[in-house]
Amino acid sequence: MTTPRPASLKVDRSAKTLRELSLEKMRDAIWNGHFKPGERLVERNLCEQLEVSRSIVREVLRHLETEGLVESGSQQGPVVATLTADQAAQIYEIRALLEGHAAHTCAEKADAAAIQRLVSLNAATQEAFRKDDFHEVLVRTTAFYEALFNEAGLSMAWEVVQSLNARINRLRVMTISSPGRKKEAADEMSKIVEALQKRDSKAAQQASQAHVQRVAQIAAERLRESGVA
Repeated sequence: MTTPRPASLKVDRSAKTLRELSLEKMRDAIWNGHFKPGERLVERNLCEQLEVSRSIVREVLRHLETEGLVESGSQQGPVVATLTADQAAQIYEIRALLEGHAAHTCAEKADAAAIQRLVSLNAATQEAFRKDDFHEVLVRTTAFYEALFNEAGLSMAWEVVQSLNARINRLRVMTISSPGRKKEAADEMSKIVEALQKRDSKAAQQASQAHVQRVAQIAAERLRESGVA
């Protein structure tokens, strides 16, 4: 008698693992200030709050450390990393250089379908903004910039941005909730998109850099208000 074979051994990659779900929860909790800068992250407490095993918590903490959201203290163990004003300024300087270059190159290289995709991605971001769905704003903004870099053929530059993305989004949470930022951001992003549609590479670069410079200014103000040096 032949033993029946399973229909498929293919892993369902659309299903998130417990580790991935825990990582997302912890990352959001740090971005949104549930865990404060310098706060100690006790494994036992996290196991109870997340309802997962200690091995998963340890994996998550190690991953967050690679993203710059967690630091390992010599005595007290892992703590939420403090993002200083100087570190924030450096991140925005890198963003301005890379995003400006990506916008310039994309305006020159991308085809009409790619530009239209960027228009749609930005529209989705602004729709999330109008609904005050800040988590979705982060997701859709990341998708916009990923497409911008990829359509410009700058995959390596996007890898650099990705290595900073957890800290970029930590800053982005601070800036997108600022008074009046909803309309201001929409105006800034529309200038980038319009320049891309016109194939005006210089204007696209300038609009992209102006956008980063403005959020850098807002972040610096917010960090000063919170007493971060």
